[in-house]
Amino acid sequence: MANYVSFLPHLNALLNATSAILLVIGYSFIRARRITAHHNCQIAAVTTSTLFLASYLTYHYYHGATKFAGQGIARPIYFTILISHTMLAVVIMPLVIVTLIRATRGDFFRHKLIARWTLPLWLYVSVTGVLVYLMLYQIYPAQ
Repeated sequence: MANYVSFLPHLNALLNATSAILLVIGYSFIRARRITAHHNCQIAAVTTSTLFLASYLTYHYYHGATKFAGQGIARPIYFTILISHTMLAVVIMPLVIVTLIRATRGDFFRHKLIARWTLPLWLYVSVTGVLVYLMLYQIYPAQ
C-alpha cells in the first residue's frame, strides 16, 4: 500500500502552499473591506487545510515516518523548523475552529481579536509545512 500513497507528500505540500496563498489573499480582502471575498477565501483555506490533514494522516498511516537524510548544519535547521511546525500545528487547530465559530456567529469583534493570532500562526504552519516537504523530499531525499 505504501506505493499507492507515495504521491501524497507532493499533494500535501501543494495543499499547504495553497492554504498559505489563500490566507494572504483573504487577509488582503479583509483589509480592503471585501467581506464576502474574505469569507470565501478563508473557507477555501479551511477546506484546503482539512484536505491536507486527511491526506497527511492517510500517508503516515500507510507509510510511517520518513527519516531526514540531511547532514551537518542542515540537521539542526530541519529539526528546528519541524519541531516549531509540529507544535504550532497542534495549537493552530483549535484557534482556527474558534476563529471560524466567532465569524459564523457574527461575533466580529472577538473574531478579529483571535484572528490577529490565528493568521500569522496558521501562515507559519502552512509555509513551514512546505519547507519541511522541500527539505525532506526534494533537497535531502533518502537514498
